[in-house]
Amino acid sequence: MTATALKCPKCGAERPSGLGGPVPVCGACGLVFAKWTQRTLGAERLPAVTDDGDAGDRRGGLAGVIDYLTYVEPRTDPIVFWGRVALWCAFALWGLYFIKLDFRSAEIMNSFLHRINLVFHEAGHVLFMPFGHFMMVLGGTLGQLLMPAIVTVVLVWKNRDNFGGALGVWWLGQSLMDCAPYINDARALQLPLVGGGTGADRPGVHDWENILLDLNLIHRDHQVAALADGLGSLILLTGLAWAAWILWLQYRQLKAD
Repeated sequence: MTATALKCPKCGAERPSGLGGPVPVCGACGLVFAKWTQRTLGAERLPAVTDDGDAGDRRGGLAGVIDYLTYVEPRTDPIVFWGRVALWCAFALWGLYFIKLDFRSAEIMNSFLHRINLVFHEAGHVLFMPFGHFMMVLGGTLGQLLMPAIVTVVLVWKNRDNFGGALGVWWLGQSLMDCAPYINDARALQLPLVGGGTGADRPGVHDWENILLDLNLIHRDHQVAALADGLGSLILLTGLAWAAWILWLQYRQLKAD
């Protein structure tokens, strides 16, 4: 019987075969043909695997977005879970406290979280300065809203931490509520400003006086403030509801384990 020669898939050397069948190991590079065949053919049968460990036929559209935003880790650590439950309770009580405050009294500005928001508010003025005077003035409010939005995106998209992202949404809502007293003060000009004095003491310095004058909405300052407060409350509650759903999914997983 005439012997035939096959090629080694790794180095291309001839792989002789005869009455005893093909040789099991390449004489040139040492490749074990049986292992190579098993590994290669096995890989072809495996479905594509996504970075979250699920088989790769992920749904698209709205269903895919919902799947992404309700993702939880494959295993739930009981200590981490109950720690998150305690954290959710604290944020829920804190959020309800903010919602109960009357934005017209500016009590929300007494919170230490207002001081954190204020840092990003002032940074926003600098960040948006290249885009003209109007955007520089509006940039203060945009800055304090962008930071919690960025935190949310990073936690959800980069870290796959939907619980943390939900608390980022909570912060976004609180930060918008924190803007309401400042908007409401656009005509009264009585709130203290950074650097001392009030808007009445320092003409042309109050952000929302300038913004609403440019938009010809200065007579609507109270309505705009109420809208900011109401929308902020809704966003805050949405963050709490999202976080609660993630906890429910983890609780079911914990029970299943």
